[in-house]
Amino acid sequence: MVHTPWTEAPARGEAIDIADGVKWMRLPLPMKLDHVNVYALDDGDSWTIVDTGFSSRTSRAIWDDMIQGPLGGRPIGRVIVTHHHPDHVGLAGWFQSEKGAELWTTRTAWLFSRMLTLDVQDLPVQETLTFWTRAGMDANVLAERAAGKPFNFADAVYPMPLGYRRIKQDDVITMGGRRWSVHCGNGHSPEHATFWSLDDNLVIAGDQIISSISPNLGVYATEPEADPVGEWLESCERFSALANEEHLVLAGHKLPFTGLPRRMVQLIENHHSALDRLMDHLQTPHSAAECFQPLYHRKIGDGEYGLALVEAVAHLNHLYQAGRVTRQLDADGAYRFLAT
Repeated sequence: MVHTPWTEAPARGEAIDIADGVKWMRLPLPMKLDHVNVYALDDGDSWTIVDTGFSSRTSRAIWDDMIQGPLGGRPIGRVIVTHHHPDHVGLAGWFQSEKGAELWTTRTAWLFSRMLTLDVQDLPVQETLTFWTRAGMDANVLAERAAGKPFNFADAVYPMPLGYRRIKQDDVITMGGRRWSVHCGNGHSPEHATFWSLDDNLVIAGDQIISSISPNLGVYATEPEADPVGEWLESCERFSALANEEHLVLAGHKLPFTGLPRRMVQLIENHHSALDRLMDHLQTPHSAAECFQPLYHRKIGDGEYGLALVEAVAHLNHLYQAGRVTRQLDADGAYRFLAT
């Protein structure tokens, strides 16, 4: 049974004590998933924080209030970033530049973060347009996006200075008076760090394990043949072997929870079920954009369209690379997949 011991999240600018020396805080996001959880771990004369929220004036003001309030005015000595997505790495550079903190993260997360902050585009590049076309993006949506400024990583991520400290699989680090073993997952993002306490039952999971939603598994023009679904399932199987009923999981979104063994089963079964439904749908040829109904069981709105499309591509790529479907590039430029 998956259980959430807390029914309410911390209010803006406030913190909830999760365990001795571990505080849970929350920052707003300007999207349907309207928040990100961040954590502070007491290192004595300073704090380690895990993840940061978007870079915005609002987020920086909330952080300043939290540092002076729940964190007692003590400095932030270290920022640990679980993965490279903007809601997690967004203010890492600000903490480095303005607060004197040291950044710790995986090599892949740092390389992606810094590269993407430097890659600013006024219009989508041709590779992106080709990717959208091959995914079968609706013509009206494609025309609108082709003429508009794309989301740039730098829009939500503070400039990142050179320099970080690498963390990697099987490292053991100390924070909040505990030793934590590092286990890296993939699928939602490459080399996503999670932290498993060796001294009690806490797990800091980022977006790799969330209580009530399955993290987005997306394919993008940067690696159009990627198989994040396969990588995700492999990671979930590994984490299942680590899970026990006593674990309290501190995730990047939603509420902390217990019942990790059951949750891992749910996460694995969720994607196997989606793949089975997709195989039934592909008894006739379809593009990624024509696979929303069997995957999501609901109408996808404009605000969700982009994430829905890249996740549909991810599931089709997994089936294609497993030899379960074939694909053909049709006259409209879209790949259409057919069950073998």
